[in-house]
Amino acid sequence: DYLATLERSGRKSAATLRAYGGDLRDFGRWLGGAGRDVAATTRLDLRRYLVELEQQGLAATSIQRKLAAIRGLFAWLRDQHRIGSDPTRAIRGPRTERRVPRFLVPHEVDALLGQSFEPTPQGHRDRAILEVLYSTGCRVAECAAMRLGDLDLDEGFVHVTGKGKKQRLALLGRPAQRALAAWLVARTTLLRDAGAAANDRLWLNRYGKPLSARWVFETVAQSARRAGLDAPLTPHGLRHSFATHLLDRGADLRTVQE
Repeated sequence: DYLATLERSGRKSAATLRAYGGDLRDFGRWLGGAGRDVAATTRLDLRRYLVELEQQGLAATSIQRKLAAIRGLFAWLRDQHRIGSDPTRAIRGPRTERRVPRFLVPHEVDALLGQSFEPTPQGHRDRAILEVLYSTGCRVAECAAMRLGDLDLDEGFVHVTGKGKKQRLALLGRPAQRALAAWLVARTTLLRDAGAAANDRLWLNRYGKPLSARWVFETVAQSARRAGLDAPLTPHGLRHSFATHLLDRGADLRTVQE
């Protein structure tokens, strides 16, 4: 019931809902093994559960996510008047180390975006993905979910659907516009050669099927290795680079945040 409520609200992505579902099923099995019921869960039960997760060697970030799922469940149960008090209050998870995301300096961006790509549909697609990520600063899931109708190459922007299904306009620089125009031509060729049915997703794999966020992630990593960059690069690293370079060139912080 709780997960269905979350899904209807649109505040969580499909990936987050799947993760929360798995986390809550694990917690439910643990409660069952301990002879406990969800409605009768105590603060001590939760502390024991967190200790067991740490003893299993789970990373602090994974434990914090599981705790977030459990907190959400009990807050919802309280709002539904199914429990009298919330046992997650005053419960803290393990401390997580704050890591500064990897970002590129300008000459590394030049190396990444200036490298040669294969003159194939996949090569045009990969170049366009990198240009869009750097030009818009969008998240990997936002990039993977883009549709043809989101683009306006004449005006130079793309509609981006973010967390909670909130929409915003992101700007496309001229290199991104050129890369997208080349990809759209190659995309038609790819669909024809693959014998695939037409669809409105922007990024396609070689079979004409929508590209996953995981594949976008791998595209960035492979492109960084080919460009000879010293450290691994992720889409979030490009997002961080986008923001850093705007600030370095005089954009105000609030504008970049928006």
